[in-house]
Amino acid sequence: MNRRQMISTLGVAAAGGAALAMPARAEKVATGMGTDNAKAWMTDTVKIGSLSLLASRQAVDKAHGKMTKQFAGWEVAEQETVGDIMKSMMPKAPQPRGALNPPTDAEAMKVLDDDAKAKLTDLKGKSGADFDKAFVSLELDGHKKLLTVQEDYLKLGTDPLTLDVAKLVRGMVKEHIDHLDAIMAQMG
Repeated sequence: MNRRQMISTLGVAAAGGAALAMPARAEKVATGMGTDNAKAWMTDTVKIGSLSLLASRQAVDKAHGKMTKQFAGWEVAEQETVGDIMKSMMPKAPQPRGALNPPTDAEAMKVLDDDAKAKLTDLKGKSGADFDKAFVSLELDGHKKLLTVQEDYLKLGTDPLTLDVAKLVRGMVKEHIDHLDAIMAQMG
């Protein structure tokens, strides 16, 4: 076998090996989450994110203030993306695709506890400036909890994939807290 053919063969074998390792790695991450607190991180992230997603979907239509409505739209887009990523990391999840597959309202509701469901019901009963204040307060509280979840996991986690996702989520959450603080200050 000449050198060029051997290099080509090794390159194809290496590329094929890497491609075969990807699904195995995803399966390892999904099934091994309990070993490094990734399962608890994912559960908490999904619960808090699901409440935020459902509240923000309400706020897209009901928010009174321009900044509040704009934030709600950004939050829906973010939570739909993060929710899709989290779904793809679950055990036995279908292979991720390029197209977004966001959680439905029903999927998001399934992970909420009674307290979160009560918060959504309370929010639904509000309108105008009262809705905006309740929504921003709910989001600010949730984002602070979500930041704590990410920072705690970043101290304890060992899986590179989940750590990278937690880093990205942490960055977005910090930015959103700043936006929410500015909206709250504007409301007075």
